[in-house]
Formats: sequence, structure tokens, C-alpha cells
Amino acid sequence: MKQLKINIYLLLTVLLSLASCADKENIDSETDLQNLYTNVLNIQGIPQGQFELEPFGFSDLGAWHGYALPHQDSTAYYGGFSGPLSMKMWGQWLGKNLSQLELTDAATMKAIDLSKAKAEMIYKPGMLTQVLELEDWTIDIRLIFVSNRSSLIETKISNKKEHTANIFVGWKGSLFEKGLRLSESTNGISVDFKDDTEQFLIHTDKARDVMISPDSLSYRMILKDQIEVPAGESVSVNLLHSHYFNQQEANVEADILAEWLQNPQAVFKANNERWNGYLTKALTSNNALLNKKENCALAIKCVETLTTNWRSPAGDLKFDGVFPSAAYQGFYGFWSWDSWKQAVALVRFNPELAKSNIYSMFQYQDDMGMVADCVYFDPKENNWRDTKAPLASWAVLEIYKATSDIEFVKEMYPKLVKYHNWWYQYRDNDQNGLCEYGSTDGTLIAAKWESGMDNAVRFDDSKMLKNNEHGWSMNQESVDLNAYLQAEKEQLAELAKILNLTEEAITYKQEASSLSKRISSDFWDEATGFFYDREIVTGKLLTVQQGPEGWIPLYTGIATKEQAKRVVSILMDSTKFATKVPFPTLIADHKKFNPLKGYWRGPVWLDQAYFGIKALERYGYNKEADALSKKLIQNAEGLLGDSPIRENYHPISGEGLNANHFSWSAAHYLMLLSDENDK
Repeated sequence: MKQLKINIYLLLTVLLSLASCADKENIDSETDLQNLYTNVLNIQGIPQGQFELEPFGFSDLGAWHGYALPHQDSTAYYGGFSGPLSMKMWGQWLGKNLSQLELTDAATMKAIDLSKAKAEMIYKPGMLTQVLELEDWTIDIRLIFVSNRSSLIETKISNKKEHTANIFVGWKGSLFEKGLRLSESTNGISVDFKDDTEQFLIHTDKARDVMISPDSLSYRMILKDQIEVPAGESVSVNLLHSHYFNQQEANVEADILAEWLQNPQAVFKANNERWNGYLTKALTSNNALLNKKENCALAIKCVETLTTNWRSPAGDLKFDGVFPSAAYQGFYGFWSWDSWKQAVALVRFNPELAKSNIYSMFQYQDDMGMVADCVYFDPKENNWRDTKAPLASWAVLEIYKATSDIEFVKEMYPKLVKYHNWWYQYRDNDQNGLCEYGSTDGTLIAAKWESGMDNAVRFDDSKMLKNNEHGWSMNQESVDLNAYLQAEKEQLAELAKILNLTEEAITYKQEASSLSKRISSDFWDEATGFFYDREIVTGKLLTVQQGPEGWIPLYTGIATKEQAKRVVSILMDSTKFATKVPFPTLIADHKKFNPLKGYWRGPVWLDQAYFGIKALERYGYNKEADALSKKLIQNAEGLLGDSPIRENYHPISGEGLNANHFSWSAAHYLMLLSDENDK
């Protein structure tokens, strides 16, 4: 009986340790989180069109290609992975299942029918796995990325018979038709892109026969030598996929391809160690939200989303960065404020990518100090019509706090100062020290883009004013922009102090204090208890909407305690901002509130929601912040299930809206879950 009690006690201890994933005693370098948290994100399905980006969900190491898992019931596609998806200026699937395994019994020359298998599709963090159970065979197929250009597919074939069996191994695949053709390459198959040096290669280091159809759209590749599999034992065969944009990239990897094929266990071990490192860092926090295993799974989903959207240097992009979403046509580039927000989350599990995310945008800083809105593989597509709200100094400071990398601060500080000064030179129409969103070409649409809130109601009646030959402004001083600039002065003061630039630190602190007082006075409406934009000429407050701009002065610490109290009363009103999913981008009782058709007229964007939570915490409204944090997590459709993280959410229904696998939503959810509690 005593031993039974001991065993029950031990069992309960194990169960409790699993329930609280954030217990630092239970998460360490020995915990195999990669194998503990599986299928937290459903990426199963077969692409039905060449340019339809569903399903999607897996890439790694900054590669420009990715995959999905076949659906559990897609028996015709067992033995391979969906795709691959090729990414450049847009996404295109090369095929539905480009490398599908074929096995033939060498004694009878009959195909082993994989469609009859009992299948298990598993998405582990950093790895896709497919397990096929047949009467006589078990086939275990694993896919990982081994570099920023190549992925490795290992197929382990286990013989369940009571005698040795011999098999032939091969693969088959078909292309989508537009602009793609197959040819034989030195080590296997090449997918050639029309009028381009881009190339996708399927490699093997074994002797093989290759057969390509007359239209060059389908192939079969069979290893020449049959493989002997003793009874009760296993053999493995390996295949590489490589996606190169030019011959120089192919040459870089030429000498290591054979090693990956011949010694796969080394790269699988490295993959496991790297991903366990990511996940351990992401979950190691005293944040009470991580005491729930479902929230830990969400944090891992955030890491997977950000990592899948990671792209390495290619074309004109000289640094690693993160797409807003690789699952949405039009988001195949790096955006400035996306990059800065993402960096604050990335530094928690991948500090080098966080730094590179900053470099990826400042690579393009011009002589005046401006940073482009978004940049692409093809520089002709870069958007220089506008920039985005100034959050770069926040990101750099957060990276320093996490890494103590003073060399990074030394490199970035002068660039940040130049960018900060740019706002006052090219976005302050009347030179009164309060700035406006604007554009370089005088267009209102680009000025709205610059705000990040493209069609917000507060800009419905805006006009453009010319500042100089290089800048135009909207005819309203935006409260959020000036609050961000005030915060940036505080951040530059901290960075200057780190670099022992004492006088500069003092100057920025003084400027921040002065600007803080102006904002709390000039943008505040006593009648409604909220902050608003202000018309330049008349000084009239534009009370046409209440939205995120009104809580940013709390986020940055500008509001007085009395102002904060009044704003919080609006934020906590369930008919206004404390909706099912809280913090809609337009107050819910506004006549123009329209989450389904209004991009910034009602949907909940996670960056602004996060700023709202931090605003509440900054002024001591911790219970309110906790309550709204839980609503953000629990009421967003599919978030705690296996659905993708969405671009935004419907505040009333909780429905996920717009793009799937959205990076800054993942970033801010990860921040919300892993911020250290210092209340």
C-alpha cells in the first residue's frame, strides 16, 4: 500500500509539471519540447491551384520554399509532403506533391500500395513527419530544413515480415503548368523557371533512372539498386530539395550536399537542439499566462509562425527578415513597422534574427534619414512613397536589454537619430514640433499607409499640405505619431546613456518631458475624456472617432493619472472597447464600425491591443489588463485550437479575419504571454 501511494504521488507530480509549462524547474535544456508539442498548428491539405496559398504553414532557417502536410484522408498523396511552395515576389506551388515515395516489392515487381496504410501526419516544431503503417511495412518520413536553401527528406523503411525482403525505391511528381518545366540534373531532377535563373533541385547521391514525360511536367525517379531489408530491421533513404535563385547560391552548397545525404542524423540532432532552444526560451518566463498548457501551445504556435515567415538574404534583400505572411499574396516583402514589432518578440527566442530584422529595413535608409515603408527581393517594387510609425528605437532598446550587445547599439544609434530627426524635417508642416503622417509624393493614400491605419475614420476628411520638395503632410497632427516620437526620445536617451553620450541623453530626456506635457494638453478632450488628432490650422480636435490613437498616450506614459482613469473607463466599457475580443480599432458603437469590410474600422489588430494592455498595466490597472488579456487569448476564434494565427479578429464574433499565419499577430501574442511580470 505504501508503494502504491508513492507511485500515485509520483504520477500526480508528473501531471502537475506538465500542466504548468512555465515552471523553470520543468523546462530546461533537457526537455524535448519539439516532441512534446505536436500539431499545435494544423497545416494539412493539398494545394488545388498554383497560386492559391492554402494550405500552408512550414518553412525554416529563412528558406524561400515551404510545405504543408497532406490531409489525413488524402490517401492518394501518402508518401510525400504537399508542395513545395516557392516564394519570391509571390507564392506559387510547384506541384501538389512533388516527391511522392514509390516502393516496389523486388520479388514480385508489384507496387506496395501506400494508400492502404494507416497514416499519421505530425507537425512538430521544426519538422514534418508522416508515419504509414502497412501489414508488412512501417514507413516513417521526416522533413527538416538543413540550410536557408535546402530541405532534407529522410525515409525510414521498416520490415515487419519474418524474412528478409528486397524493394525498389523511387519518387514521382507532377508540376503545376504555368512557367515551370522539368529537366534532368546532375544528381536528379531540376524544376526550371521560365525566363529566370531560379531553380528547384531534387537531389540523391545514389545511382538512379530518371523518366520525364514528353510535356516535361511529370517525372519518375527510381534508384537502380534494390535495397535489402532484413526481418525486423530498417533502412533509410534520403532526398534533398534545394531552391536556388542563381548558380552562385548552388555553388555555395555544392560541397556539403553529399554530407547531408550520407549523415542525416547530425542535421536532425542539430534541428532538435535548435528548436528545443527556441521553445525553451519562449516558454521560460514568470508570466502567469504560461501556467496553462494551452497558452504554452499558443506561444509555440507563435514561434512556428514567425519562423515560417523568416526569409534569408536573396535578391536585393541583404539581411534576414520576416514576411508579414507567406500565406498571402502581396505580403512577400519586409515592412518597416512590422519588422520592428516582430523584432521585440524574436529577441526572446532568436536574438540574431531580431537584429537582422532591424538591419533588413535600415539597409535602405536614404541620405535624408527616411526608411522605406516596405522592401522586396526586386528593389523596383520598394515603396518609398511613405514610411511607418517610429518604433525602431523601441525595438533596438529591447534587443539590447535582452542581449547586452553594445556593438549593435553603437551601429544602430546614429541611424535611429537620423530617422528621428527626419520626422521633424519632413513631417512637421508648421514647424511647431508636432508631426503629421504624410507622403513623399503628395498622395493622401500613401499618407494613410504611413499611419499604418490605412482607412481609419479619422482620415476620412483629411487633406494634403506640402512641406518641402521631399515631404507632404496630412492637415492633422496625429496623437499616436507624436506619442511614439515622445517615447522614442526617451528610448534614444537610454541608448545614448548606454553609449556614455551623456549630453545627448540629457537633451533627449528634456525634449521628451516637454513634448509629453504638450501632448497631454493639446490632444486631450475634456468633454469626452479621450485623446484625438488635431487639425493643424485651427487647432480643433478631430473627435470623429475613438480608436487606438487615444490609448497610445497611456502606453507611452504621457497621460496624467486623471486622464488615464477616464480613458480606462472607456476601454473597459463592453459596448465600446471591452468587446468579446477587446480593443477594436474603432469604438464598437460608432456608426461606421464595420469589422467585416473596414480594415481599420473595427477589426482587432494585435499590435494595438497589446499596446492597450500595456497602457492599462502602466497606470496600475492590472486586474483590468489581466481580464482583457484573457479575452484576447480565449475569444479569438481557433487561437487555442490548431487554427492559424490571423491578421486580425472580429471584436464581436471573434472570427478570424484576413491573412493566415500573420507575423505581427504572432509577435504580440508571444509578447503578451512571455512578458516578465514586474507588477
